Amino acid sequence: MIARLKAPPTAPLVRDSALVWLASGVVGVSFGAIAVAGGLPVWVPVVMSLVVYAGSAQFSAVGVLLAGGGPVAAAATGLLLNTRTAAFSLAVADIIGSGRLARFLGAHLVTDETVAFALAQPDPARRRAAFWISGLGLFAVWNLGVLAGALAGGALGDTGTYGLDAAFPAVLVALVLPALREDPAVRRSALLGAGLALAVTPAAPAGVPVLVALAGLAVFGRDHGRRTA
Repeated sequence: MIARLKAPPTAPLVRDSALVWLASGVVGVSFGAIAVAGGLPVWVPVVMSLVVYAGSAQFSAVGVLLAGGGPVAAAATGLLLNTRTAAFSLAVADIIGSGRLARFLGAHLVTDETVAFALAQPDPARRRAAFWISGLGLFAVWNLGVLAGALAGGALGDTGTYGLDAAFPAVLVALVLPALREDPAVRRSALLGAGLALAVTPAAPAGVPVLVALAGLAVFGRDHGRRTA
């Protein structure tokens, strides 16, 4: 059904995705520089970005390695953070496409940003185009940024002084605001998730509050079920 719809113009989607790409590249530079400055070889952050491709999970895994933890602990930390993408994948399953190759590649491109950008579009054809345009561009820019940061190594100094950690949250807020304004069910779900995450943050390990926030989906599912009925 989606494949038969007229493809939307790509120029506006590229333009709107550019902000996310820029933020991704900046944070990618930070990740590559932190990893190499901490003592890891250049190939580690580069290969991790190509194969794992998950910003928060990569930062957490590298943090564990630099703190003296082993590969198993680093991988477990990354997997824990990335469990949230299971819910994201369900949200965009009908957007990615039905072919095996499309689903395989699409699953690798599922991130907070691509899902938020795709679901913010008004119709199925535009959602599908937005997912692939933002996803492929984000993947390319992220990996180029990581490579640049890894090659620069410690020359950038303390990347935390640039406030790079605020780039992605700011972009995500901009992406989800339209959905929060238009759909009361989404708004209630987001508020519940945010409240739960804030409540457990002082006591829970890093990454766990994000998983707890997924409980807010229960409110959305209940409201969606009522509307469908």
